[in-house]
Amino acid sequence: MASSKTFLDAIKERRTIYQLNKEAPKSDKEISELINQVVLHVPSSFNSQSTRVVLLLNAEHEKFWEITKEVLKPQVPEDQYKSGTEPKLNGFQAAYGTVLFFEDPEPVENLRKAFPLYAHHFGDWSEHTSAMHQYAAWVALEAEGFGANLQHYNPIVDQRAQEEWKIPQEWKLRAQLVFGGRAGEAGEKQFKPIEERVFVHGAKN
Repeated sequence: MASSKTFLDAIKERRTIYQLNKEAPKSDKEISELINQVVLHVPSSFNSQSTRVVLLLNAEHEKFWEITKEVLKPQVPEDQYKSGTEPKLNGFQAAYGTVLFFEDPEPVENLRKAFPLYAHHFGDWSEHTSAMHQYAAWVALEAEGFGANLQHYNPIVDQRAQEEWKIPQEWKLRAQLVFGGRAGEAGEKQFKPIEERVFVHGAKN
């Protein structure tokens, strides 16, 4: 399952790909193992391990986006839904799978009680670890030949998804990573000057 790409190459090539299809370059078992390794090895503050992941493949992936349509349709003006929202959701549904990223508040609350000096930081740090899991999964899927895009239909779809897949109601949905075969390419990316973003001090050569 190991990719021939270097980690830095995968970072460089990771882009937002909206045109996806169901031609998965890896098996469901390999996809599951990749996500397992991401969850096992991405760090978290105080080793809280608060991130929870639900991997939806094939019909279950399609069901998630059908549920999202059902939730959004009554909330969006009909003309906007037909012209914009529905085609966008159809595009996500046409992909191969979706990774749902949740945060479990229990380990975060336990840390607040155990380390009151840092209590006000643990919520932010929970978001940080969730973001790291999202990015690591995205880069790992890229390295294995998938395209992907990250969506945020939380919290409007949370309750329906939690009921459908028997997910604890206290978990908080943070993001949805849609992935599949590449049916298109990313648009051109504009970079701000690196000198405005990175500042080095103390370099010897």
